[in-house]
Amino acid sequence: MSSPVSVNLMPTAKIETIVELAKLSEKLGYRRCWIYDEGLHTRDVYVTLTSIAIATKKILLGPGITNPYVRHPGITAAAIASLDEISDGRAFIGIGAGGGLTLTPLGIERSKPITTVSETVKALRGLFEGERMDIDGEEFSLKSANLNYGRESIEIFLAGRGKRITQVGAELGDGFYLSYIHKDFLSEHIKSLRNSSKRDPFKIVYSTMIVSSEKEFEEARAALSFRLVDSPQEVKDHIGMTEDLNNQIKKALIEGGPSNAANYVPREWVEQFAITGSESEASAELRELISKNGIDEFQLPIGKPEEAEQKILRTSKMF
Repeated sequence: MSSPVSVNLMPTAKIETIVELAKLSEKLGYRRCWIYDEGLHTRDVYVTLTSIAIATKKILLGPGITNPYVRHPGITAAAIASLDEISDGRAFIGIGAGGGLTLTPLGIERSKPITTVSETVKALRGLFEGERMDIDGEEFSLKSANLNYGRESIEIFLAGRGKRITQVGAELGDGFYLSYIHKDFLSEHIKSLRNSSKRDPFKIVYSTMIVSSEKEFEEARAALSFRLVDSPQEVKDHIGMTEDLNNQIKKALIEGGPSNAANYVPREWVEQFAITGSESEASAELRELISKNGIDEFQLPIGKPEEAEQKILRTSKMF
């Protein structure tokens, strides 16, 4: 079955558990398996992806989302090309500027994020195409660098929530990954991407939680916490997120992670960012969003692997 659905697995459980979830997703017809790259918060993204590649045959594989600060982009290119080799051409890459959940525990400050992401995409593209690359960038450099085992058609997805990164994604990427976008801004984001995209096809991937129970509602509050503090100011203003509340959520994330920070996320914000309601209501809303906005792929985010199987099964029936 060719399905417009993919899965993004947070590898906070043993890698063998993540592999089994990827195998289930492949069996149910999921198109892609993304793996979160969240530094110390998760298992290593490339060890996990390689383990999945060995255990699967069809599902496309890549990081969702990696960044140019934790690893040198040249090393990332080598990792993706190696994953592509071992998976028989199934690799792709999702790249963004990185968020607080990943960078803060490592003591990394983002410098010139838009420029750095742009330079990273150009480096990846050139290396995958076998070019010899010279880049003297803001955060990294390449000196007559060459990758002689890349595949030039490896897809590069960009990710972010602001207008500037959206523009860069349209200009440089094969697609864009819209994650936890306020639904009032979703159509605007997609229209901007379509109008500015330089590649055909250009794939729009939309991801948010499907919330059909009180337990999932609380999980969504936790998932929103670190994404809200990284959101553009116009979104914070739209929902009434004050600077004091922003700082409270940041502090709670540092002290106890997303589950702790969830206590500071107002309940009414969940339905503004997530698909909510009974399973039939959620299915209807999701289908309408996909149809109305011309979304190419819905990505199911899985934050807690121990509860993933039921969500993977349920979402597969919505398509």
